[in-house]
Amino acid sequence: MADYPMALIGLIGGMSWESSALYYRLLNLAAHRRLGGHHNARSVLVTLDFDALNRMAAEGRWDEVADLIIDAGRRLEGAGAAFAMITAVSGHAVADRVEAALRLPLLHIADPVGEAVRAKGLTRLGLLGTRYTMEMGFFSARLRDKFGLVVLVPPQKQRDALHRIIVEELTLGRITEEARETLLSMAGDLAGQGTEALAVACTELPLVAGMEDYPVAAFDVVQLHVEAALDRAISEAPH
Repeated sequence: MADYPMALIGLIGGMSWESSALYYRLLNLAAHRRLGGHHNARSVLVTLDFDALNRMAAEGRWDEVADLIIDAGRRLEGAGAAFAMITAVSGHAVADRVEAALRLPLLHIADPVGEAVRAKGLTRLGLLGTRYTMEMGFFSARLRDKFGLVVLVPPQKQRDALHRIIVEELTLGRITEEARETLLSMAGDLAGQGTEALAVACTELPLVAGMEDYPVAAFDVVQLHVEAALDRAISEAPH
């Protein structure tokens, strides 16, 4: 174990498999960038079935979503993971319940975002993601209560359009110029309302537009989550 420069990262995936693949790739790229040589991230992944989770979420059956994610977390505990990550923003709708049910610490995706935004001296943040992320409050409330941020979201019609693009196109690997234009138009509207920065809070959205394409400073929440995971894994390396 002394040869391992990082602790074992536990990944709860399958929301969608596209997002899980993105997390896996970014974690390993970041580990190699930090540690060099032939190093990659030590991780264990439990993949859920997105079709079932998507139906449950659409029908408001969040207790069942939580049960599946908790079961995955317990499998990670059994595999010896040092901490867990939910590899989707929307899955954090049940993060409080998951965290309470596990012995394993959960690295919440909103926390590194709040830290990064505050480090830049910013306080007004636009939020882009699925309807669940933009409307249920689990992301914006944590940023408000823990980091003192003001969080704005697009109006209802735009929220519906973005959710449809994410669920019906991006999670199936379909990326179009129309989706890009729609996303950046929403970002422009939020910037016009006085947002100082944007939280790009969906694992699939970076597939559509780069952070440099947005009209104000944009934070890729997945990249921030990944970097926070590497920070923790390296600091908790077995000795």
